[in-house]
Amino acid sequence: MKIDFKHQMAAHCENGVIANLLRFYGIELSEAMVFGIGSGIFFTYLPFIKMGDAPVFAFRPLPGYIFNKATKSLGVTIHTEKFRNPARAMESLDRNLEKGIPTGMVVGVFFLPYFPPQYRFHFNAHNIVAFGKEDGRYLISDPVMEGPETLGYDELLKVRYAKGIAQPKGKMYYITNVPDKIDIREAILNGMKRSVLYMVRLPGPVIGVTGMKYLGTHLKRWPEKYGDKKAARYLGQIVRMQEEIGTGGAGFRFLYAAFLQEAAQLLQIEALDSLSVKMTATGDKWRDFAVAAGRLCKGREQTESYEKTGDILIEIAAEEKEIFQTLGEIVRKAKK
Repeated sequence: MKIDFKHQMAAHCENGVIANLLRFYGIELSEAMVFGIGSGIFFTYLPFIKMGDAPVFAFRPLPGYIFNKATKSLGVTIHTEKFRNPARAMESLDRNLEKGIPTGMVVGVFFLPYFPPQYRFHFNAHNIVAFGKEDGRYLISDPVMEGPETLGYDELLKVRYAKGIAQPKGKMYYITNVPDKIDIREAILNGMKRSVLYMVRLPGPVIGVTGMKYLGTHLKRWPEKYGDKKAARYLGQIVRMQEEIGTGGAGFRFLYAAFLQEAAQLLQIEALDSLSVKMTATGDKWRDFAVAAGRLCKGREQTESYEKTGDILIEIAAEEKEIFQTLGEIVRKAKK
């Protein structure tokens, strides 16, 4: 039992699963286009919430958000389901595969046997697709892997019911209907409009570019306020959320730059090309921030300081504010 499903590697699991599932149903969209339409660009700093004894920093919206927004914008209908009973979850998956329906699932990363040990961590929002069964093993398309993988029944059951924070509880999802015609222009503009809202128009100090500036100002005072050890742990948490969980800060900026470049051609709006170049530059600065933060965390070099590292974030915030304010004007004019 094998579905004719084309596996394609991606930078980020959720974007990759969406693009691969849409491609199966005849909708050819790049990972960057899916990411942009799904309004995946995001930032928040929540100093009042702790995870692993450090504040929460997020470079993406909640898991599943990109999938829901992208499919809704494209007029694609999906079905999502969770199961209290693990056996029923596996039976439901098997029925889908027998019907020829490739099925997305949310799983925990730590016990995926094909992941190299050094890349395993307790993260329960990873996305994969099952597209068949051979010799009692499930055929798996994991977008972060170069080629298809396989999982045994018990292996798949274990990751579908991973323990810890945000347990997936057997969650699976699949496409049930695709429209005859897609208004890609409207989907792109709506995705941009949401991203502008999240990055520069929501009130409060912790979301979007305001949250970046807030964090940049805060981290300058961490050594004095918390001591060197705790300050380094907090800084390490930012780098981990940016560079290890998904593609995070810099990677998402490069993806969004690719989306803007592609959108410039599809919408025939030259100004989007210019914004793409600027977004790539902010991605480079996020990488600079990660390098500077990493040096501070490890204490290997004292050439960087918390003051200078905070200034990098404040610079990024100013540049991204200009980018998304300009994008908002472009969208407003294009929607007239």
